[in-house]
Amino acid sequence: MLKAGPTRWLASLRRSPFGFMAVALVASAALVAGCGSSSSSSSTASSTSASTSTSTSAATPSISATSFTNNFSAMSALMSLAAAGKGKVAAILPDTTSSTRYVEFDAPDLKKAAAAAGLPASDMIVQNALGSDSTFVTDAQSDITNGATVLLIDPEDSGTGVTVQRYAKAHGVAVVDYDRLTLGAPAGTADYVSFNNVHVGQLIGQGFVSCVAAWHVAKPNVVVMRGDPTDNNATLFAQGYNGVLKSYFSSGKYKLVATPAGTWKPPVALTEFEGAFTAHSNINSAVIPNDENGAPIISYLQSHGVKAKTFPTTGQDATLTGLQNVLSGYQCGTVYKPIYLEAQAAVALAMYLRAGKPAPTSLVNASTTDPTTKTAVPSVLLTPEWVTPANMKDTIVKDNFVPTAQLCGGKYAADCKAAGIA
Repeated sequence: MLKAGPTRWLASLRRSPFGFMAVALVASAALVAGCGSSSSSSSTASSTSASTSTSTSAATPSISATSFTNNFSAMSALMSLAAAGKGKVAAILPDTTSSTRYVEFDAPDLKKAAAAAGLPASDMIVQNALGSDSTFVTDAQSDITNGATVLLIDPEDSGTGVTVQRYAKAHGVAVVDYDRLTLGAPAGTADYVSFNNVHVGQLIGQGFVSCVAAWHVAKPNVVVMRGDPTDNNATLFAQGYNGVLKSYFSSGKYKLVATPAGTWKPPVALTEFEGAFTAHSNINSAVIPNDENGAPIISYLQSHGVKAKTFPTTGQDATLTGLQNVLSGYQCGTVYKPIYLEAQAAVALAMYLRAGKPAPTSLVNASTTDPTTKTAVPSVLLTPEWVTPANMKDTIVKDNFVPTAQLCGGKYAADCKAAGIA
């Protein structure tokens, strides 16, 4: 069988335009040497991700970006990859404050996906940098020292991500940008797994437009907020909703009143909103990029006597508070990004990298341009969904994304009943 050194070399070949040919030659050489009894290969690949089989006993398993479900059953198809691979997979999440998702969903779902793929628990590391760039880098370095051969990284800023990617490349470790693209990274050092973030923004914009009409806001005077300007995801979200809203502002149907600088820190978002609201008392609606930023703003509006279904706001991440604000009529909707899809996609990609196998194009289904380097990054892009009271039962509740007992507790029981949620 191929030893650890050639296996890592095979992993690097996947990033070459001639990776498929090179892998096939290696497989042929292995057969001549008498190592293994069979080899097969197929290619429907992009330049960086070919569907190739060099297994000595069976074809390399294939999986699709549309295969994943909330029972994680699709991951079992990758057990042979988990058995063949070497080293640990380490996931480093950014913080616990910009969104509750990292604690409530990402961390447990990443572990669950790895277990379902047959990866021993001792080979799956999940950490949280708690908002510290230095901790993020130190965690990555320690993980590599302790045997990680694949990193899944979601740093708060691209500078930290570039530092980690360069260190990983120097140590022969593969990297997957998880949820957030690292800008300015050396070409070919990472793949990318996320939801289609421009589409996330488009859903926010479209949801806002529908809500303005449904709530009968005759003259929308809008504050358009955004996430941290250093975060590429925030840029993509804004690209999406600004693109939807542009014609409404240029036609005069809506009035753009304020555009604060942007942040992912809810207290700062509240301060930005308060400043705009104080300076412009005519503001009667807000485009807000996520539920966490929206929560204190909605509380502030309620404290100023704003009634339900009179002041449209938006969000994303389908947090418990965000969903309850949607049910009670203080938030138009939220973008639901089923984290179990993203976690499984990231772990699936990690299984191929860890085993030195090129991932199939059914998984790596897109390419994302790094706006800093203008290079194409092989990507797995998943589909988000806009959730309102009308479809909450068939999305959030059906997936048990948030327990119904929590969602419908206390004063929200009547709102749940009205939405058909038992």
